[in-house]
Amino acid sequence: MAAVLAVMSGAGASAQNSKVMNNNKTKALVVCFSATGTTAAVAKSLAGIVGGDFRTIEPVESYTAADLDWHDSRSRSSLEMKDPKSRPAIRKMDIDVSRYDVVFIGYPIWWGLAPRAVNTFIESHDLQGKMVIPFATSGGSGISSSVSALKREYPDLQWKDGRLLNTVDAGSVRSWLGQYGLDLN
Repeated sequence: MAAVLAVMSGAGASAQNSKVMNNNKTKALVVCFSATGTTAAVAKSLAGIVGGDFRTIEPVESYTAADLDWHDSRSRSSLEMKDPKSRPAIRKMDIDVSRYDVVFIGYPIWWGLAPRAVNTFIESHDLQGKMVIPFATSGGSGISSSVSALKREYPDLQWKDGRLLNTVDAGSVRSWLGQYGLDLN
């Protein structure tokens, strides 16, 4: 883990916790991990609705179909998810997180949790003072277990309730986010 974090140092971490407003609008960042493109498509739509910037969490080593075979207990994804300390290396992101008020973090549900690459992202970027809103895609699992796990692992972050977003409807997204008083788009 130390090697991963050493590689990731300087990847946009900032100690600034002040709000940055642009024309009194909330500045939003939508980031996602997407092994197959499904979550990325949803995240791009979400970014368009909220008027946010979009970035992907990309592993240094891309996942192959064999890596994603959840039926194989020795597949890469299975081994990562069995190890709570696993932190797959991710590519450096050209992003200054300190510029944003809210960070949406999207991911597919793996074994009821966020993939470990999401942990790598969180641990390599300073999200203190940011509203953090998780969202996920899934073929059958809900999001609540993954959000509870993230809240337990990173209790100092300002988490909001997550939402499963297999499809994105602008009206329902605005209604969901309206509860947080965000002035988006």
